[in-house]
Amino acid sequence: MSSAVHPIHPRDWALLIALSILWGASFFCVGVALKELPPFTIVFLRAAIAALVLLAIIWLRGIPMPRGVAGWLPFVGMACLNYVVPFSCLATGQTFISTGLASVLNATTPLFTVVVMAIAGEERLTAQRIVGVAVGVTGVAILRGVDLREVETGIGVVLCLCAALSYGLSALLARRRLTGFAPLTTATSQMVVATLITGVVAALLDQPWRLPVPSAPVILAVAALGTLSTALGYVLFFRIIARSGATNVMLVTLLIPVTAILLGTVVLHEHIGVRELIGGSVIASALLIIDGRAIAWLQAHRWRSEWL
Repeated sequence: MSSAVHPIHPRDWALLIALSILWGASFFCVGVALKELPPFTIVFLRAAIAALVLLAIIWLRGIPMPRGVAGWLPFVGMACLNYVVPFSCLATGQTFISTGLASVLNATTPLFTVVVMAIAGEERLTAQRIVGVAVGVTGVAILRGVDLREVETGIGVVLCLCAALSYGLSALLARRRLTGFAPLTTATSQMVVATLITGVVAALLDQPWRLPVPSAPVILAVAALGTLSTALGYVLFFRIIARSGATNVMLVTLLIPVTAILLGTVVLHEHIGVRELIGGSVIASALLIIDGRAIAWLQAHRWRSEWL
């Protein structure tokens, strides 16, 4: 059992920033698609497009896919925890709350990941992490203090928090069951399973074949979701996990709200209130405490100052 989060590999910082842009933009694209398509149809189309793109790459490169029930079983769990549940919750949640708020709530993912890893015995819940989780919960409480005045927005908040918890559970599964797999194989296998599951759900709940043909902006938004935010995004996601670990990759959610809030405010003309900004800042502070790098730098800086 490790007592601290290992530092992110230097080469993964650029990938982490790129991933935050891809996933931050996904909140904007979902906001556009929700104007004409129901949530589960969006989740299915996103998975299906990503699976087709990744399968084409796998075929061109001659990379083998898992075989047999035992080979596919870990990817079934990963598809559910890392895609089906969180993306369904987020897409549905965005029908109740703004793009920016959904992305800020998604930034609680590392908080849930820390708790899940500690309960599972993977990492020690140190005093530093306890403080970080407490600060993060305070940030969420600030956000909920505003939004739960209305029942519908309260539902949106709960759904987004459920998505964050699901991501935390997926990090545990990735650490225990998916080590040793190539990032492209993991991403492709996950999306194939996710396509099958979400296809059944969308067929039962949305009956997408009865929907009118969406407009060009919605088609472009869904295409971007599948190819960039999902296919490319998950390849980067699993590559970072392979080098820097499952807990570190979840810190990407600290950066995601920047992209999502900017796009939601500028393009979708969504309002971001003072309390949302305060709550987001408190959550960001919690993540910095949990990560520990800022504290370590301050301690080192203070030590050097005493000797000057």
